[in-house]
Amino acid sequence: MSTNGLNKEIKIPGAVYKVDLYKPVIRFGFNPVLTCHDVNRAWDDPKLQVVTVHNAGISRYDDEVIMLFRSHLRNGISVIGLARSKNGITGWKVDPLPALMPADENSDFAEGADMDMLIENEAGGVEDPRISNIDGTYYITYSAYHGTEKDRVRVSLATTQDFKTYKRFGPVLDRDMRNVVIFPEKINGRYISLLRPNDNAEEEQTGGVFKEILMAYSDDITKNIWQVDAIPVMKQGGGPSAFGDKIGPGATPVKTRHGWLNIFHGVRKTMDGNPYVLGVALHDLENPRKLKVSNIPVLFPTKADCRVPETDYIHVPQVVFTCGALRRDDGTIYIYYGGNDTVMNLAFSHEDILAELCLRYPQAGKDNVKF
Repeated sequence: MSTNGLNKEIKIPGAVYKVDLYKPVIRFGFNPVLTCHDVNRAWDDPKLQVVTVHNAGISRYDDEVIMLFRSHLRNGISVIGLARSKNGITGWKVDPLPALMPADENSDFAEGADMDMLIENEAGGVEDPRISNIDGTYYITYSAYHGTEKDRVRVSLATTQDFKTYKRFGPVLDRDMRNVVIFPEKINGRYISLLRPNDNAEEEQTGGVFKEILMAYSDDITKNIWQVDAIPVMKQGGGPSAFGDKIGPGATPVKTRHGWLNIFHGVRKTMDGNPYVLGVALHDLENPRKLKVSNIPVLFPTKADCRVPETDYIHVPQVVFTCGALRRDDGTIYIYYGGNDTVMNLAFSHEDILAELCLRYPQAGKDNVKF
């Protein structure tokens, strides 16, 4: 099979993988890398036993890779835990207590924060963290579910310097919002984020604004004041597409020599549900509104993404979903993704392959934003 002259070797301890334009992302052969059983061995209190571990934000800290993962307690509330690995592949060790539970009066709130409002805002659970390391401060955006209003979600902000203590700043915007990711450095003097608004919670969670990704700007992340562009930076048209009915930013953007890689998720409705795939977009380094979106997804859900014992709970079938990725010095990209909202998996790619998909096979059509 021809690879059009473009292929890369991915070398990890004990294995060599190959990626190309036919297979741009390859799964780690020993997935899953973290399961609910690993978490339950560390969290031995019965009230902290979980049935899932997925959708993890990723960052480097000191000489370790940090994984902030989402888990469902048995009562259905989501919490955020922390696991550490020396190489970001194997040997994950789960901290003995969750990193972020729904806020209470003992939580660390930013000066001026409305403690009672924040506690109520998070009482329904916290989930899907993304991590942006900017000048040694780790900014964590996460979805916070209201304690009494069904399906009301506000993406909220916390910061840490040591992944031991976390300061809460409350909702990033006072509107239903999902999947807020912050570029990991200032661009032209401002902070920039990608976000996906929610529509009416009573309606089906596809179509409409679910097909758009917006860009926003801030002079100070911790003030939770963002100027949101009215025109989407990414928008799906009405034609057939593997992500034609819903998109959203996934991993924190990864800086490469080609531009910012944005690994996002997308959905196309089927008669048997809404399978989630991963796609990739390439943003200009200095002007992230200038971008190309690959029309070809990089990862589809398969049985390999949720290898669990037959008695284990499986949360949502046909889902691959990422909240974090890492770049190695040789251009290798590690993509950390949840399988079926149930287990944590790892896959590998290379910046040259992902960028080439965007440059060679970009989306086209009158409904897509053009630059």
